[in-house]
Amino acid sequence: MSEPVRIELRGLRAFGPHGVSRAEREVGRLIVLDLNLTLARCEAVADDEIAGTIDYGAVARVATEVVTETSCHTLERLCGRIADRIAAEFGPDEIEVRAAKTEPPIPEAIGEVAVVLRRPAR
Repeated sequence: MSEPVRIELRGLRAFGPHGVSRAEREVGRLIVLDLNLTLARCEAVADDEIAGTIDYGAVARVATEVVTETSCHTLERLCGRIADRIAAEFGPDEIEVRAAKTEPPIPEAIGEVAVVLRRPAR
């Protein structure tokens, strides 16, 4: 019997060349990710086998690769690239990517700015 599940990764940290200004991309930024993957049918609930779900360690590696190996001007585009890779490699039914910059380059005192992208993945 399979059941729906939601796999959540919280606080995944990676450093990459992302930002609107050239200086921001040259210096790089810490990006903090929260990822939610929904599976409408998860066989691992019944059979306890990794093959019946999504390996969250592999998801973390893929998301980290996107952050470290690409460069985006906007967090929106970064979220889209992460969602595209995860959808292509793992096939969840729905994906949500939250990407945050700590200490963004704005004069106001703020802890972080973030963008959330949610879409069907299949």
